[in-house]
Amino acid sequence: MGSEEEPKEGFPKMVNPGKATILALGKAFPHQLVMQEFLVDGYFKNTNCDDPDLRKKLSRLCKTTTVKTRYVVMSEEILKQYPELAIEGLPTVKQRLDICNDAVTEMAVEASRVCIKKWGRPISDLTHLVYVSSSEARLPGGDLYLAKGLGLSPETQRVMLYFMGCSGGAAGLRVAKDIAENNPGSRILLATSETTIIGFKPPSADRPYDLVGAALFGDGAGAMIIGSDPVLSIERPLFELHTAIQNFLPDTEKTIDGKLTEEGISFKLARELPQIIEDNVESFCEKLMATVGLTDKDYNKMFWAVHPGGPAILNRIEKRLDLFPEKLSASRRALMDYGNASSNTIVYVLEYMIEEILKKKQQQKKESQEDESEWGLILAFGPGVTFEGILARNLTV
Repeated sequence: MGSEEEPKEGFPKMVNPGKATILALGKAFPHQLVMQEFLVDGYFKNTNCDDPDLRKKLSRLCKTTTVKTRYVVMSEEILKQYPELAIEGLPTVKQRLDICNDAVTEMAVEASRVCIKKWGRPISDLTHLVYVSSSEARLPGGDLYLAKGLGLSPETQRVMLYFMGCSGGAAGLRVAKDIAENNPGSRILLATSETTIIGFKPPSADRPYDLVGAALFGDGAGAMIIGSDPVLSIERPLFELHTAIQNFLPDTEKTIDGKLTEEGISFKLARELPQIIEDNVESFCEKLMATVGLTDKDYNKMFWAVHPGGPAILNRIEKRLDLFPEKLSASRRALMDYGNASSNTIVYVLEYMIEEILKKKQQQKKESQEDESEWGLILAFGPGVTFEGILARNLTV
């Protein structure tokens, strides 16, 4: 196993020996598709709420989030079986976890199978599993149920990351990179899976952030295969993961504040979050870029795979770094099509990123132009406030 094998046609960039690469991506969703234009009526009907002020506020939020469609586990069938989920103040954490634990495993298995099929090697070649979720709680954890659902070897080494929120996917990628680079020949399955049922509640004027969640968040799962020294006769590396870092911002732990209660997860999101990210994103990016001699003058020569926490965060980053609008188009498309699906969303962004890179390269080939976007950043922000970042190389055709 190694990069010394002859590459298949269409690999203009060589892989650096020992560096972790993303070898495949996969995704999966529940069957329930929600059109944003119909969300308000359905949400208020299902929760038996007739507050006109809350309805107007949610209608406004549904427009400002830029989300058009989302997939959700919640359905009328679930609410018929568990009507208490739509009633204020009832202890329902057991019911929620019963639903969530099964749902996240089912979605993670499906996304992983899609990813493994794209990878092209047998499932027995997987050596490690990194599992990420903020939507379940149990012993043993979802990592074991995913391994069982896929039929992984009992010798598969597992790591589980719980309750990392929106930065969980990038954190999992950082952990998988470390495993790949410190275990020659290893192949790591990274799986993320989330559902909003864990925090579903009826609208309330006492919990305004719940309306933001109702207008923004979606469900689904994502998967990646990570490994170093790809076998180029079989594997198709997409991105090389050069440098990964994590920083937390002191004294911001209450900015994204979540608690698991008898009624499920309750979140409070401070209004200043977009400003905090804007104030700190440039210095964070510069730490990563400096490792290969890139500066702020290179921002618009790079690709940007940014977790779309919401349109305000993307707008602030674009403004602060003076990015061309198209630089965040993959993030905005993922937000529009899937909502903020927490840890999963970075997978959806990377898939759109590859699609856009290939389209751009075809256009450049016709016009005899050179591509400048070899280097780029994978970024996500979560509770802490925590910044996750990976400096990556584009290896696609």
